Amino acid sequence: MEAAHPSATAPHIPAADVAATARLTVHAPEEMQDLGRALAGLLRPGDLVMLTGELGAGKTTLTRGLGEGLGVRGAVTSPTFVIARVHPSLTGGPALVHVDAYRLGGGLDEMEDLDLDVSLPDSVVVVEWGEGKVEDLTEDRLHVVIDRVVGDTDDDRRQVTLTGVGERWAGVDLALV
Repeated sequence: MEAAHPSATAPHIPAADVAATARLTVHAPEEMQDLGRALAGLLRPGDLVMLTGELGAGKTTLTRGLGEGLGVRGAVTSPTFVIARVHPSLTGGPALVHVDAYRLGGGLDEMEDLDLDVSLPDSVVVVEWGEGKVEDLTEDRLHVVIDRVVGDTDDDRRQVTLTGVGERWAGVDLALV
């Protein structure tokens, strides 16, 4: 992994709401998983992590690393068909709630059935495809945007933009992960 210019932020986030930002280059899936493990060290109960990126960008691979770093039970796989999975902690830390909002068309109203607002205070909630759907859960969130090379290529490089939104992320140096 290598740091890139830190000025880029997640789409649709007003600059006044951004508390921290970093941009990294990830060269392989293993590095994406390593990034997840490193990010886990910054997370605490009540954190909402939103993952944005194309199919195959590495959202679930990053979440797998988060699960390893948080020390949770169960293999972290894509919850596309079950919508959400809860991985309890094996170490006394927060559970990981992994949500895939890809098939959910509505906003927070459609997400209410998942009771994320109940899970959020005691867990780390990671939502793939959550942009425009879960921002109202909390004023504080970490938005992770993963951009990959598109087209017919075997280039595994990804540009990862980490944007901490809200007071929770003020003073957090995301470039250190």
